[in-house]
Amino acid sequence: MTARVDHAVSTGTFSLDGETFDVDNNIWVVGDDTECVVIDAPHSVDDILAVVGDRKVKAIVCTHAHDDHVRVAPELRERVVAPIMLHPDDRPLWELTHTDHLWDLDLADGVRIEVGGTTLEVLHTPGHAPGAVCLYAPDLGCVFTGDTLFQGGPGATGRSFSDSDLIKDSIRARLFALPDETVVHTGHGADTTIGAEKETLT
Repeated sequence: MTARVDHAVSTGTFSLDGETFDVDNNIWVVGDDTECVVIDAPHSVDDILAVVGDRKVKAIVCTHAHDDHVRVAPELRERVVAPIMLHPDDRPLWELTHTDHLWDLDLADGVRIEVGGTTLEVLHTPGHAPGAVCLYAPDLGCVFTGDTLFQGGPGATGRSFSDSDLIKDSIRARLFALPDETVVHTGHGADTTIGAEKETLT
């Protein structure tokens, strides 16, 4: 069976620094007909499970710990019996949402996650959040960037635990090293490509 990327959108809120916003989050599921990995856990477990179907979930991989990306991660963990993976540098953000639950496995730069006959390679890309990561799937020609890179440029850095210069450095060093034709699957909004975003970040 061939690995594929499945997608849906879930609606909810994002809260940080005393403000709350309505947001639509992308749900990304990578795998084959038998097993899969869920990337981020926004808003609704049922929305995520509708994409997963009857497949075995091997892991819940969090690109970062803002509440709109991890809010239902512990509940999803219970429903599918799979570990939550997060970079430990994002613990301060995680603890803003989950005071009684930690994740299960630490992500680190270079970690490889095998699923459905393909591989996701972890790229640590701090800036939007200290522990922000992207997940590169060379076999599938795509990278999952969370809130690090969007169509039109870098993710937001105007809030706590973020750094504008650092996110740009991360994008240039880690993401722009990927092939120009690599499809960028973002945490919110439309896809883009690495080549297209090189034109937006000077």
